[in-house]
Amino acid sequence: MRTAYNVETVRTAERELMARLPDGALMQRAAAGLAAACADLLGRVYGSRVVLLVGSGDNGGDALYAGARLARRGAGVAAVLLAPERTHAGGLAALLRAGGRTVAPGAAGELVARADLVLDGIVGIGGKGGLRPDAVPLAAAAERSRAVVVAVDLPSGVDVDTGQVNGTAVRADLTVTFGTHKPGLLVDPAREFAGSVRLVDIGLELPAEPALEALQHVDVARLLPVPGAESDKYRRGVVGIAAGSARYPGAAVLAVSGALRGGAGAVRYVGPAAEAVIARFPETLVSDRGPRKAGRVQAWVVGPGAGDDAATVAEVLAADVPVLIDADGLRLADQDAVRARTAPTLMTPHAGEAAALLGVAREEVERARLESVRELAGRYGATVLLKGSTTLVADSAGGAVRVNATGTSWLATAGSGDVLSGLTGSLLAAGLSALDAGSVGAYLHGLAGRFAADGAPVGAHDVAAALPRAWRDVVRG
Repeated sequence: MRTAYNVETVRTAERELMARLPDGALMQRAAAGLAAACADLLGRVYGSRVVLLVGSGDNGGDALYAGARLARRGAGVAAVLLAPERTHAGGLAALLRAGGRTVAPGAAGELVARADLVLDGIVGIGGKGGLRPDAVPLAAAAERSRAVVVAVDLPSGVDVDTGQVNGTAVRADLTVTFGTHKPGLLVDPAREFAGSVRLVDIGLELPAEPALEALQHVDVARLLPVPGAESDKYRRGVVGIAAGSARYPGAAVLAVSGALRGGAGAVRYVGPAAEAVIARFPETLVSDRGPRKAGRVQAWVVGPGAGDDAATVAEVLAADVPVLIDADGLRLADQDAVRARTAPTLMTPHAGEAAALLGVAREEVERARLESVRELAGRYGATVLLKGSTTLVADSAGGAVRVNATGTSWLATAGSGDVLSGLTGSLLAAGLSALDAGSVGAYLHGLAGRFAADGAPVGAHDVAAALPRAWRDVVRG
């Protein structure tokens, strides 16, 4: 499990560790890891050209000490001091002793343009808002250059706790972070600025519950439902799909396609697209008597392609089993009815749907995804899966938000969300909690999207067909 902690927690852990270590030892640990990562990227350190962008905080000190280590190995290191009077004195002295030099910001443009590596140590983890005006030209020059850009702990200009980017920020190829991941390194839009992330262990002792967590293969494999020797289709769970309409029969077909590959033993379909569903998936159990009389299920999926069928949504919400609400169902579901449910509820909006539910502009949700998913979960008393390039899953009871980044931009295609709904609903029916079902569903769906696309356009039906491959890949590690 990959975990991330917020600034306050990290600073507390750092203070506690520094109290037990010699003065400066913690920064030296960080600088050693940072220098090693830079050396790995450069390949040949001797003769390389390195530019340090140095602010006034500890990140600037880390950059200076790492630059000193690279200078001692023969790199030509120049430090651009953005706040000379507040530069970390020990780090600057170490750099100068190692043969490095300092450069005024106004004369740094050409150096950055010719650099092999640019080290961003402008702002520390406490920074808020975008870069200050004097740093903006340097960030732009680094992005235009052919240099590898490495961020110290986080890209300067991003909000580390929320993942927001309010103004100009450094766009890194690699972020070397210390002690633990930070939320902004895992959540968009800040994640896009971080590039690859390398974690350097500096010995922090952190609480058991993080702010964010991201499942890995081993975690997903542990959660996947596996039938036992005495299992039958009913013991494995039956998922009901109430989806589709005369206008959108394909939504029902795609939701069923995902459900059939999600671990439940059987799929019941209720709705006007029964003929299309049976033609494509004859193993589906269909009913024309509505959700209440369709037969026993362990979970329901409602909403994909439902049009304006509010009565079916209300009937499903009244069921005493876990319910996944997606697409049109999100618009049709009564908030009080959702909050009154005693069985688990999982809502799966994209940014536009979440914005409508919260009464804000879509851009506000996309800018503050972490805040939005938490607010929506609290408002509806439900688990919420917010779709996007990084999918977030938040529980109404609080706790760590799950984040998933296995997907690909090719998943932005019609019907992809219907497949995810069916898959995740099947995991609910197989016995997973709403938080686990949403997290595992997003993980498998994203992985299947990568396998199906392989760098080319892909359809939702291709994603569904690739789910068994994704499942096997997870199980085999």
